[in-house]
Amino acid sequence: MTDRSPWTPPPRSFADEAGRSIRIERGIDDRAALVGMYESYAPHHRAQGLPPVGQARIEEWLDTVSEGLNVVAWHGDRAVGHSALLGGADDHELMIFVHQNYRLSGTGSRLIRSLLAYGYAQGVETVWLCVRPSNTIAVSLYESVGFERAEERGSDLEMTLTLQE
Repeated sequence: MTDRSPWTPPPRSFADEAGRSIRIERGIDDRAALVGMYESYAPHHRAQGLPPVGQARIEEWLDTVSEGLNVVAWHGDRAVGHSALLGGADDHELMIFVHQNYRLSGTGSRLIRSLLAYGYAQGVETVWLCVRPSNTIAVSLYESVGFERAEERGSDLEMTLTLQE
């Protein structure tokens, strides 16, 4: 493994497309803020049953995802995005959620790039995800960071990215 990463690891700060100051940090230390983000998540932006609905279910789900590599996007003291790599030693699933008020602002792409840099530094070899092919904005985002289409399974498209050569 080389120590040269193609991505900038967190923490990092930037101004999004709306001029808001966003910072990305590792971990999910402020669980209450993250629960708040997920409680206000628009129902029509949920996919595959995620994020879960209701504080208790969100808390339980965060217990599970906290075992992976996590990054959170912050606008002041408000969580506005969350991404994680979940899985085994070599093969990790990527999940990402950006609050509807911060979509199409550049937050998602920076969040993914930061997470992938974190994963690269931790020795993650392969990352995969599933997305609906009709979600062209998400597919475009994933392709922009290097994901390739692997196969379609029913209504989902599996995409993969190799981090370590």
